[in-house]
Amino acid sequence: MTYSIPLKNFWVSLILLLVTTIHIKAQDVICELTVNYSQVENTDPVVFQNLERVLNEFVNNRKWTTEKFKGNERIEFSMLITIEGESGNSSYNGNIQVQSRRPVFGASYNTPVINHKDNDIVFSYTQFDQLIFNENNATQNNLTSIIAYYVYLVIGMDYDTFSPEGGTPYLNKALSIVNQNVSSNYTGWKPFDSQSNRYWIITNYLEARFKDLRSCMYEYHRSGLDQMSEDAANARKSILAAIGKLESVHKNLPNSVNLRVFFNAKADEIVNIFKEAPSSEKAQAIDILSRVDPADIQKWSKINER
Repeated sequence: MTYSIPLKNFWVSLILLLVTTIHIKAQDVICELTVNYSQVENTDPVVFQNLERVLNEFVNNRKWTTEKFKGNERIEFSMLITIEGESGNSSYNGNIQVQSRRPVFGASYNTPVINHKDNDIVFSYTQFDQLIFNENNATQNNLTSIIAYYVYLVIGMDYDTFSPEGGTPYLNKALSIVNQNVSSNYTGWKPFDSQSNRYWIITNYLEARFKDLRSCMYEYHRSGLDQMSEDAANARKSILAAIGKLESVHKNLPNSVNLRVFFNAKADEIVNIFKEAPSSEKAQAIDILSRVDPADIQKWSKINER
């Protein structure tokens, strides 16, 4: 017996398939966003469960770039929002941990690009609030402004690992969000709040004196990690040369938040890379790393361990 699909149902199914396909193609990031509310006692957990759901939809269903991404090309990262305190008017404070990664060519390994914790998260939210964000009017909602800032930072820094300063358009979007919020009442946006907040991360990264950090990001990944499966020795030399460029950055602004963001993501990876190097190369790496990142000097000593 032959079974035929009614023509009306066929066209409905086809339209739904096309809409779904277009929606999937529109996505350019994959973000796993989690809200940790274990420290909160006076708010119904359903509020935070709903917040987690709508934030995931906000990030993952929005078109953030002008590029067309295939499913396996989308930029992967995670955000963990930890609620540390609450007030009676549905206001909350806490922190956000942002971690991003990108694939390494010729390997099944994903390399970390960003690992940063922002302790200046303050926002208001009730269960049925809509999450409003307009990049040209980014002062309407502090939470979506913070999330969008970090999405653009993740995208911009990811692009910088694939082409020289390739992330500039998206980093400028993050800068625009900062500039719009710099006179807001919320912390984290102002230059005098601290030397390691959202303002300084993006402002520094786009300044000429941090050009070598961006050059390092590109060469470390494209001339280094992406070539590791083809020629490990030369790839390691490229990584050493890339790290050497950070000396000028450290000289211009020692212990900057930008170097901290870099080494928070890369320190363990760098140790593992140079553990396999010849003795002379290990000595060079330890010497450079100890100067540009003295905070991790105990980690750098592990390069000599087998």
